[in-house]
Amino acid sequence: MADDLRITDSITLQGWEMTEAFTRASGPGGQNVNKVSTAVELRFEAARSPSLPDPVKARLKRLAGRRWTSDGALVLFVQDTRSQARNRELARERLAELVEQATQKPKRRVPTKPTYGSVKRRLKAKKVRGEVKSLRGNVTPD
Repeated sequence: MADDLRITDSITLQGWEMTEAFTRASGPGGQNVNKVSTAVELRFEAARSPSLPDPVKARLKRLAGRRWTSDGALVLFVQDTRSQARNRELARERLAELVEQATQKPKRRVPTKPTYGSVKRRLKAKKVRGEVKSLRGNVTPD
């Protein structure tokens, strides 16, 4: 595949980093599905890619989940339409979306504490609830 895939201003995936394999798709399609290889398996060598910085690769691996292979490739399988060209387009779009998501640095979580008033209200409610429950016990004859 000779054409490059532009993700952002600084990230462009080279054609040699991606390989495509076409197979016959499953599902509806009549005779066409038995004759034409319309399903696309797009394989992107993410771990070896010089286009992606290391933090982006790490986030991409987490986002990819089971689509990430043990040798560091991202494999996308698309068989949504009956057209090979459209499936190829969809696979490239999905790859671009995944890499785009991986470029966005997650917001750092700032730990917060409950307010003094909310702690007091919670403890008061617990005490009231405990008293209600303690009154449910057996009555001792005095």
